[in-house]
Amino acid sequence: MAQKVKTRRTVVIGMLGTTLDTGMGSQRWTRWRPTVSLCQQEDLLVHRLELLHPPRASSLATVIQEDIAQVSPETEVRLTSLPIQDPWNLEETYGALLDHVRAQSFHPEEEDYLVHITTGTHIAQICMFLLVESRLIPGRLVQTSPGKGKEHGAVGTHAIIDLDLSNYDTLAARFQRQQREGLSFLKSGIDTHNAAFNRLIERIEQVAVQSRAPLLLTGPTGAGKSQLAKRIYALKKARNQVAGPFVDLNCATLRGDGAMSTLFGHVKGAFTGAVGDRPGLMRQANGGVLFLDEIGELGADEQAMLLRALEDKRFLPVGADKEAESDFQLIAGTNRDLQLDVERGRFREDLLARINLWTFRLPALRERPEDIAPNLQYELDQASQALGTRVTMSKEAQEYFLRFATSPEARWSGNFRDLNAAVLRMSTLAAGGRMTREVVDEELERLRTQWRPAGTAATSGSEDVLAEVMGPARAAELDRFDQVQLADVVSVCRSARSLSDAGRTLFAQSRAQKKSVNDADRLRKYLARFGLAWSDVSGRDAE
Repeated sequence: MAQKVKTRRTVVIGMLGTTLDTGMGSQRWTRWRPTVSLCQQEDLLVHRLELLHPPRASSLATVIQEDIAQVSPETEVRLTSLPIQDPWNLEETYGALLDHVRAQSFHPEEEDYLVHITTGTHIAQICMFLLVESRLIPGRLVQTSPGKGKEHGAVGTHAIIDLDLSNYDTLAARFQRQQREGLSFLKSGIDTHNAAFNRLIERIEQVAVQSRAPLLLTGPTGAGKSQLAKRIYALKKARNQVAGPFVDLNCATLRGDGAMSTLFGHVKGAFTGAVGDRPGLMRQANGGVLFLDEIGELGADEQAMLLRALEDKRFLPVGADKEAESDFQLIAGTNRDLQLDVERGRFREDLLARINLWTFRLPALRERPEDIAPNLQYELDQASQALGTRVTMSKEAQEYFLRFATSPEARWSGNFRDLNAAVLRMSTLAAGGRMTREVVDEELERLRTQWRPAGTAATSGSEDVLAEVMGPARAAELDRFDQVQLADVVSVCRSARSLSDAGRTLFAQSRAQKKSVNDADRLRKYLARFGLAWSDVSGRDAE
């Protein structure tokens, strides 16, 4: 005896349309009513309709229930009143729908679920979509449309939308392609290989296109903060997220009374020499992006005014009695430890808290040795444009340069500024646009001289360096002899890629006299004399 096949049931979940579903008297049958129309489709049998409605629409819901019973006796209509007082309130509407869905028992192995998204407010439709997209409702979307001509009349048509269809994969692929283009754009088209840097750029792209909150770019001088800020602005501009200009300022150039005027503007007669009104950079950045590089150099008054402008989007120009307004996104850059500056009273704690929501540290060039090769090619292209002629490197010259550039000997203290200057010099000296080994030799000797400590000049920043790794109190307890020596060791450690690399550089002469060498262990013991470990001085984990 043949086994009887169990028919799957179709269940529709929909929101009552308090406008589209209305209609009284016999004339209502000539109107297109989406909820009734859904149950009149010849090729869609609705076994059960879960009709949700706000409390005040109970009478209309009952009319719809009775009318569906006439046109589709096979359809069971269940009415459910949801506690929604304001159907345009996203939080209230989504909360009520979510609570209702979580209280239901779904049986996808026995029933097919459709969610009707034609009726209800736009807020309700969005919430319904989200519940299906997140699979909290294990079903598909169904949309009804009014009929055209006599063929469909008030019955209309319907379309089922499956969020798992392959054409949505195409949409996802387009989104991913757009994201990859954004990442490449932020990297100036350079195919970088450093995994940590690529993750950093990916996160910056994600935040930049979704947020207008301040961004703080930290890292050593020459690491590319200014260039990245310009790229972030260009990316936001290309995606229609900003309409205003990109305005940038190096705060280290601000001095004296002119600082407030440069940033916030002034009115005529505000001070001697103020012969006219000046809008100031902050007002010029309205609707766009304001990049303040070296923000740690701002004075106390400028910091206070900037905080007010960020929080209230209002500020007072110098000499004015009326506030100005400007709505801009701030990108700040610094090579300083702003938290340390806060502890020393040099930077406002509340301002740091305001700009520290999204902080990204750009690594030094020496921390990305695998990225020097693609950046070398980029700089060669830039030099070619600047000189108006195509510049190339012989294979021998390129390998020789990269061998030095990725070694512990290459300090790259100026980071990309050093690399840019080196390539530009070599390109200028390249006869016929072809860079030879001899040209590279000359440049490497220049770099070695440039990076060589000049006598005691290397000790000028020793106090700040040691205060950063040990704390001001412990650093002050050291003899000057130890301060100078330890500061140089810390500098080498920060430049090296590993504990062993640092040891080889520091003990380059004495290690040649030893039968058995363990540079890493020697350096580890030296640091331990001062209560320090490799991670303290380098910012990286031990090997």
